[in-house]
Amino acid sequence: MKPMGCHEQERPAELAAATSSTGAFDWLDDSISSFLAADVDLAAAAGFGWWPSPAATAHPQPQDDIGSVVAQALSPPAPSPLPHASPSIASPAASSPSAEPAPSTKKRKSPAHRQASGAGGAHGSSSSYQRRRADHDRPGGGGKKAGGSKGSGGAGSDRDARWAEQLLNPCVAALEAGNLSRAQHLLYVIGELASFSGDANHRLAAHGLRALARRLPASVRVPPPPCSERPPPAAFAGAEPRLFRAALIRFHEVSPWFALPNALANAAIAQHAAAPGRRPLHVVDLGVSHGVQWPTLLESLTRLPGGRVPPSVRLTVVAAAAATPFSAAPPGYDFSPHLLRYAKSINLPLAITRASSLDTVVASPSGCGAGENEALVVCLQFRLGHAGGDERAGILSKVRGLNPELVVLSELDAGGGGGTAAGEFAARLEMLWRFLESTAAAFKGRDGEERRLLEAEAGTSVCTADAAAAGEGREAWRERMAAAGFEEAAFGDEAVESARSLLRKYDGGWEMAPPPPQPGAAAGKAVTLRWKGQPVSFCSLWRPACSG
Repeated sequence: MKPMGCHEQERPAELAAATSSTGAFDWLDDSISSFLAADVDLAAAAGFGWWPSPAATAHPQPQDDIGSVVAQALSPPAPSPLPHASPSIASPAASSPSAEPAPSTKKRKSPAHRQASGAGGAHGSSSSYQRRRADHDRPGGGGKKAGGSKGSGGAGSDRDARWAEQLLNPCVAALEAGNLSRAQHLLYVIGELASFSGDANHRLAAHGLRALARRLPASVRVPPPPCSERPPPAAFAGAEPRLFRAALIRFHEVSPWFALPNALANAAIAQHAAAPGRRPLHVVDLGVSHGVQWPTLLESLTRLPGGRVPPSVRLTVVAAAAATPFSAAPPGYDFSPHLLRYAKSINLPLAITRASSLDTVVASPSGCGAGENEALVVCLQFRLGHAGGDERAGILSKVRGLNPELVVLSELDAGGGGGTAAGEFAARLEMLWRFLESTAAAFKGRDGEERRLLEAEAGTSVCTADAAAAGEGREAWRERMAAAGFEEAAFGDEAVESARSLLRKYDGGWEMAPPPPQPGAAAGKAVTLRWKGQPVSFCSLWRPACSG
């Protein structure tokens, strides 16, 4: 196994072994089972002209840039006298009709070696590709200073540099179509380029390959990323608790991915608590903040004008029904003692309870549910996006049964995959690209345990990509919330302005889109977060609809 070619800056930490999270690519088993009458060794692809034999790669020669590798991988195979050479499938990356496959003895350089060697040895289209990629990999992207990419169109403008998606999506399509030979070839190419410590493309390839490997039949052996000099990074459930907490706090400091929706939610809750009539506040947490969101809310409550500080605050944390990205926590992690100590230091009475499910909250109004004269607020943040349609409707129905005064809904602003598992995989892969690229900018390209932990957890999103749990955009969520008996409310001007001010501390590639100024039933009132002009998430407010 080849060592990773990157210089990492790490601090000592005890990291537990990675735990696998299951995906939902059941269609993979059905689509290729007919091709697996006997064990399949992907190394046999060399016999089809797909990949060089070990003898041929014993003395690898320098290779042109990755653009050439991708073009070769996505082009049809060279004519072969073997009658059983498999056909290729259409791919999103166009290659020149006159392009000829490069000699099979060429092998890619490690990410660090490519960076050290620069553009030496490259020429023609290879040189231009490297220049585009170098501009793209800088924090802020686009060859400009941070913020220069704002409103630049994002996904379309840098599509040619995003080679990982150009390999992963055709690979999934080949598996869905039962084109095993094509899939074998692409799996090997992806495996050679994947790295958990390269740029965003290399990391996306590594996480995508990891997701595919978890659902492929055991008889298909997938090559591990050759740049790994250690086991793959652990996700949240397998992390060391101290590293887990440090990563959460650090991520809120350097990225608005969760920090901005949390800030909007806190501002809305504080504004609701400041209404006339001093009442206890009860917040039901169905989110992924793991306690990091709440110190800011508690502090803001103590600063409410006119002596309207709630006499007490109760926080009910509802456990996740299934392992959804960013919802799991490692064994032994408990934020309650830290939060209780902080509340005591600011003289705010706080009680924290835990519910095993939302059913417990609904069934126990005298326990976890709404108490007498309490102002009940429910925070639904990034927990429903990976649930099936029926499960989403069921959870929202239970939330409506609580009769809350305010509901905060934050979710990824992602479109569905057209009703197919392969399409859903592609949609989630694109959202993962935005996470990896923005996180690279947030950490200014520096590697480390905190960044790898966050990216490993984000990578679990592609493992759960299936048509039954398709992502939805904010308009689809508006329809779903209305069907559950809620009506949308608007954020206050102060909340929007404070969120806008918060966003200025982050990389300039981020932007916030407030709701349109003109009110109306057809106009959405959610605040959206974008990376390089492309939607990432939205935060919205809801109240029970008035019947009749």
